[in-house]
Amino acid sequence: MSLTNNLSPITIAVAPNGGRRTKADHPAIPLTPAELARTAAECAEAGAAMIHVHVRDRDGNHLLDADAYRQAIAAIRDAVGDRLVVQITSEALGIYSPADQMAVVRDVKPQAVSLALREIVPDSASEPAFASFMTWLHAERIFPQIILYSPEEAIGLSNLQQRGLVPWSDVPVLFVLGSYTQGQISSPSDLLPFLAQDMPRFTHWSVCAFGRNEAACVTVAALLGGHVRIGFENNLVLPNGSIAASNAELVAATAQILADCGASIASAADLAATWADAVR
Repeated sequence: MSLTNNLSPITIAVAPNGGRRTKADHPAIPLTPAELARTAAECAEAGAAMIHVHVRDRDGNHLLDADAYRQAIAAIRDAVGDRLVVQITSEALGIYSPADQMAVVRDVKPQAVSLALREIVPDSASEPAFASFMTWLHAERIFPQIILYSPEEAIGLSNLQQRGLVPWSDVPVLFVLGSYTQGQISSPSDLLPFLAQDMPRFTHWSVCAFGRNEAACVTVAALLGGHVRIGFENNLVLPNGSIAASNAELVAATAQILADCGASIASAADLAATWADAVR
């Protein structure tokens, strides 16, 4: 007898490298276009629908550079075709200004981009440029995902929407459980403030988490209607406590947990269609 699946398909995004970790942290951290392409292929096979891409300079440092992004995207596309949504990051990492972040996105014109609200619109003076940039994303049909580090930022995004500075009534978001601090370990309970009764509601929301509780955090999120982002950017540890051999191993483990909970796993086509509806 089969059980009825009452859960909507869950999107698994993989964040395989981030802007901080190096091969000293894990030898399988992908840094070059070829390594990113190989990781993308492995993660697509394991169940990922999207790859969240950071690029690095020759010394392995965080980089926002259009040519570097184009090389990485081309390598990934050669490896996986359209089996993954390719999302670039605009993360500043304390190096780049909002103008720099928006400029690289305009140059690359990616399929999707993540935008940390606190970085891209840090104050009221930056709101006009942000509004213009969001209008451009809308016209170019580039999928944005707004990164929110706190419930207060979720309220701030809702306020920007209500004031007409975001040209969509709904926009995909990523709730970050915890923060980038040494030894950070997120907890599933970190999600609760984002989902409180008086909080804004977003149709397509995802979660990422830090450290060994990553699988527990994203599983709770999926069971509550969210989607998940996992990978070496924030965590190197499998649910059983051992160090993962690869990003794909983390993806496969998460996909298995979600399947055991009765969820189906979304494809890249599912995600692209959902986001296209959300940001129409």
